[in-house]
Amino acid sequence: MSGNVRTTARSRVRSSSAEPETDPLRQETSSNYHRTKYESNSTSNFKLFLTITFFFIIIIFFLVHHFVTSAAQPHLPRVVTPFPAPKIMDLPQFQGEHKESLYWGTYRPHLYLGIRARTPQSLMAGLMWIGVKDGSNHLRHVCRQEDALSAYGWTKHNGRDYGHQVLVDHGMILTTEFIKSKGEGSGYGWDWAVRIDVQIDKSKWNEDFGRDAQLFFYLADEGGNVLDAGRENLNIRESSLLASGSRTDIGNWQLHLKSTDDLKLHYSGFHTPHFHNLSDLVEENLASQTRKHGQMQLPDSSDDSPNVLVFQIIGGFPFTTDIVFISATNSESSRVEKRVNSLTGDSLSNELKYKEQAYDEKIEKIFNLAEKVDSESISVGKAAVGSLLGAIGYFYGQSKIDLSRTLIHSEHAAYISYWPAELYTAVPCRSTFPRGFLWDEGFHQLVIWRWDIQISLDIIGHWLDLMNIDGWIPREQILGAEALSRIPEEYVPQHPTNGNPPTLFLALNGIINGLKNNEFNVMDRSEISLFLERAFGRLDAWFQWYNETQSGEQMSSYYWRGRDNMTTLQLNPQTLTSGLDDYPRASHPSSDERHLDLRCWVLLAAQCMHSIEELLNKETKPEKNYGSTVKLLSDLEILNEMHFDDVHGAYFDFGNHTEKVQLKWKELKARRQLVREVLERPVLKLVPQIGYVNFFPFMGRIIPSGSWILEKQLELISNRSLLWTDYGLRSLAKTRSQSTI
Repeated sequence: MSGNVRTTARSRVRSSSAEPETDPLRQETSSNYHRTKYESNSTSNFKLFLTITFFFIIIIFFLVHHFVTSAAQPHLPRVVTPFPAPKIMDLPQFQGEHKESLYWGTYRPHLYLGIRARTPQSLMAGLMWIGVKDGSNHLRHVCRQEDALSAYGWTKHNGRDYGHQVLVDHGMILTTEFIKSKGEGSGYGWDWAVRIDVQIDKSKWNEDFGRDAQLFFYLADEGGNVLDAGRENLNIRESSLLASGSRTDIGNWQLHLKSTDDLKLHYSGFHTPHFHNLSDLVEENLASQTRKHGQMQLPDSSDDSPNVLVFQIIGGFPFTTDIVFISATNSESSRVEKRVNSLTGDSLSNELKYKEQAYDEKIEKIFNLAEKVDSESISVGKAAVGSLLGAIGYFYGQSKIDLSRTLIHSEHAAYISYWPAELYTAVPCRSTFPRGFLWDEGFHQLVIWRWDIQISLDIIGHWLDLMNIDGWIPREQILGAEALSRIPEEYVPQHPTNGNPPTLFLALNGIINGLKNNEFNVMDRSEISLFLERAFGRLDAWFQWYNETQSGEQMSSYYWRGRDNMTTLQLNPQTLTSGLDDYPRASHPSSDERHLDLRCWVLLAAQCMHSIEELLNKETKPEKNYGSTVKLLSDLEILNEMHFDDVHGAYFDFGNHTEKVQLKWKELKARRQLVREVLERPVLKLVPQIGYVNFFPFMGRIIPSGSWILEKQLELISNRSLLWTDYGLRSLAKTRSQSTI
């Protein structure tokens, strides 16, 4: 190629010399023009080259930075990635006055009396006392069945600013009352007071147990703020001030005690990072004082910078004391003395009487008990509602997630933590299960939404905000040290493959029907609509999670995950995820199972989602057609083909099952244990057990009114040899097989 170039150049020179002579100036100008044009083109090409090179360098830099950052900070596994949508609890209706009105409450339901604020690092309060059992002293604090109290529970509680509780402890009767007040000068969350009345039942109280009651009321600051005792030697005749302190949420605060009875006070201050074992601190302190001085009383001293103050209140039977918490005492309009007086003595008595009357009137207005039951039953009803509302708690922490059945983020890690989250929820049992359970909460809300729709939406919103990107909600919420202290370690991890019955749809279905029946005022209707609009994406994801992850081998069939198909220690492996833990299912868990109750739960969820779609005028998507899903799962022919047994006239589960199993004593790991023995090979068939599960199609109103199957269900229910009792239905028939042991 270079030869061709040279030949061309020479031929151009020869052609030029043969031409006539031209104007030198023009020739020079032309030469300069060609040179300038060549140089200009060269410069432009060079600039273009630099620009392209620069952009390539930038792109390479960002790619390298991305890969380095990704390696240094790996993406969170999906299971601990929050659902990508605005939080429900960020809605304006849950802020402002609503949030402040619910700030303080009896939100530590695992204690006989526990108070805290709805904030992660709260100032907390609680009550302990010395009870007598089998002739020995025992410190009461945490609700425990082994304490063997004759009775305890909120007989009245409105969920907001009033509660009345009776505790009967072997002849000692304590009545605790809680109240909140928004007085002039009150700080954020208002003021609150506790009245404690102590009596004895002389027929059950032995004077050898003592003539004095010993109470311990304490404050503890999770945020580590220092608490100041009112004075070194406490004397309520000289001053009612017990303690003071300061917090960013409520400003300066004071704790006061007033009583017309002759009381002795002692105190002790502790500095500790742990708050789940405060009764241990008190017991150790009392034991030390008894050894040193022969008296069971606190030493009137404190650790440096205490974040826990415990006040011992000693009084002869009977006595009453009022304890008052006042916030924003540093403001110009604090009026501390006036506010303290308004929450003690006769003023407090009048206010408590007013709140009690308001509670009784609201019970009657909502539930119309007087028209339905006798006076004794009305008292039971009031106590049932009060116990439910008084068992609402606030929790903050991180769930522990078991990754064994999902993508393992690290070969050496079996668990991973959920994101830090708060939960405002009722609890099913203050002594045994003082934490949030997903399936229980839907049943709680059937009562709570009728009582206070704002509280109900607040609770449901907190639960839905716990949803991850896949639409899964951990079914048991064990958040914070206090909750963790009440459960064996092996039950803490939550499995992302496992769900719970989506009972929140029960409550939402009731709320939607309430809207249709005009049971709410204009403001409530608006807030419910805004709530459903914000919650729709999460509810949709929740439904899809059930529909996809809990589906069975056959179309429109479902089965609960989480059954142990390897255990030999249970006659019929439990189904904890169903909520009916020990209800007998197929004897040998497998993916061939079809669980009747879960199928009906999915139908309920689809019906509710279809109703919300219509209410909000949502456009139906072909791939998520809730109307079609409802039609499919309501098809009686398909349901009967999958679950109905003509011989029994009942609906059953289906799975790999045999009735011929038994438990036998065997030596296992150097221990004598009951071990399951299978006497017959299981086969795929309907599981012939009569109980709650069989009636889910009846409860879900799937069976047509004219069907003989409906009549058969009523016969089974009313049969006293099977299920019917004077106190409700048995969960399992009396004729159940041994596989239910």
